[in-house]
Formats: sequence, structure tokens, C-alpha cells
Amino acid sequence: QVQLVESGGGLVQAGGSLRLSCTGSGRTFSTYTMGWFRQAPGKQRDFIATITWNSGRTYYADSVKGRFTISRDNAKNTAYLQMNSLKPEDTAVYYCAVSYSLSNRLLTTPGEYNIWGQGTQVTVSS
Repeated sequence: QVQLVESGGGLVQAGGSLRLSCTGSGRTFSTYTMGWFRQAPGKQRDFIATITWNSGRTYYADSVKGRFTISRDNAKNTAYLQMNSLKPEDTAVYYCAVSYSLSNRLLTTPGEYNIWGQGTQVTVSS
């Protein structure tokens, strides 16, 4: 069974940091673009960051640029999202995703991804 599992979420004060992990199983994801999204209650799922298969390129939403860093370790079939200088508006459920496209493009819309994790809650208190 192919699946992604996120971890590392939790409650943190504004200005703090968290590191999310996304580990895949069932197949290797080392040749695919991966991404992070988030969804706050009552809102749509928003793009956060994406990384190509060889970590050669990354792209971020303006709302997190300079604060969040996406990375991956293909040997571990794992992607990471380092989140610094967290703000209350960062509160959401965070999802990782994998696209089976072999185009090696940076992908920013949910419809371009094929596999999703179950999500991990991040809550930032003021």
C-alpha cells in the first residue's frame, strides 16, 4: 500500500519553530516532485512549498517565503518542512503530497498531485 505519513506538528508559540516530516512507504518517491500544502478550517487547501526530485529547485508561497524551508532525503523517502518565525495565521492542518509526473517541474496546485498524507495539525498561539 502506497502512503505518506506526516509528523512533527503540534502547538507552538508565535515566533517559534517546528519541523514537519513526510515519509513515504510502498514505493520510492525519489524521482517525483513533492509538495506541502495547508488547510485552515473553512478554507481551501493552499500551496506552501514544492521541491523537485533531486532538490535542484524549490518554490514557496509568498506567505511563507523566507520563513519556511522545504527539503528532502531521497535515501529515506522523506521530505521535510522547516518552519521558523511561526505566526498565528500559520495555524492549519499541513499535508504533504507526491506527484507521479516525471516532468521534474515545480507544482503548486493540489490537482497536480497524486498521493496525499493524512495531515498533521500545526497550531500557533499568539
